[in-house]
Amino acid sequence: MDIRVLQYFLAVAREESITKAAEALRMTQPPLSRQLKDLEEELGKQLLIRGSKKVTLTEDGMLLRKRAEELIDLMEKTKAELASSSENINGDIHIGCGETESISFLAQAAQELQKKHPLIHYHIYNGDAEHVMEKLDKGLIDFGLLVGEADISKYDYLRLPQKDLWGVLMRKDSPLVGKETICAEDLWDKPLIVSHQASGNTEMFRWLKTDLSKLNIVATYDLIYNAAQFVKKGFGYVIGLDRLINTTGNSNLCFKPLFPALEAELCIVWKKYQVLSRASSVFLQQLQNEAKNII
Repeated sequence: MDIRVLQYFLAVAREESITKAAEALRMTQPPLSRQLKDLEEELGKQLLIRGSKKVTLTEDGMLLRKRAEELIDLMEKTKAELASSSENINGDIHIGCGETESISFLAQAAQELQKKHPLIHYHIYNGDAEHVMEKLDKGLIDFGLLVGEADISKYDYLRLPQKDLWGVLMRKDSPLVGKETICAEDLWDKPLIVSHQASGNTEMFRWLKTDLSKLNIVATYDLIYNAAQFVKKGFGYVIGLDRLINTTGNSNLCFKPLFPALEAELCIVWKKYQVLSRASSVFLQQLQNEAKNII
């Protein structure tokens, strides 16, 4: 497969029309149609359904679109890295991370590095540990910030000295608001709003001391900000990490830590044996320096 042909294919997928794609690519329709036919023959799969009004993707076409987008992104990332010089370091650093206040650690490192290398740009992607590691394995991101337990044996890593604290976000008029800490038994009969990752979080599973199927889980979330809006309406209790939602001032929410205390370790990971770009190398060095300053 030729990268150029994949770009043609993506243009058709985006425009849903061979004619419009040809116009966007500044080429005529017949050679574009031929290239797409050759691609289908090479793969032995039908990729496009050519309708009278628009072109749609087959199931195989949707898979190729996803992989082609990843390949193009990786190609552009590589070109940017090679364009950077040692005298004037520039380029893009891609970071995947879970929701944590400790992203401020990375922000501090980026802020300090910007003083020396203002041409470095940062791209932040949110996702749970599984999605972050998947992007890392495919070379689509340079670093991952993982929250909680994760198998990091195949990565190089930097453990952060700070940890996040698990607890319960609730309304200030909740029946549990008078408690200093929340134990597992307090939650067994409550409407709970939990992260999509909860089913795979062995730490949380052990702490709750019961099967998740026995709990009254009324909603799941990716972003705790969205879940907090449900809590404000009295919909349930969020099990989440501290310092992500403002509970001070006029907020009608409060956060209570779990007991026994449950902490989430924080770890920055990158691929082993990977030759980092100049931008990524200096960023990693800055991260290591920042970690030493905290200890």
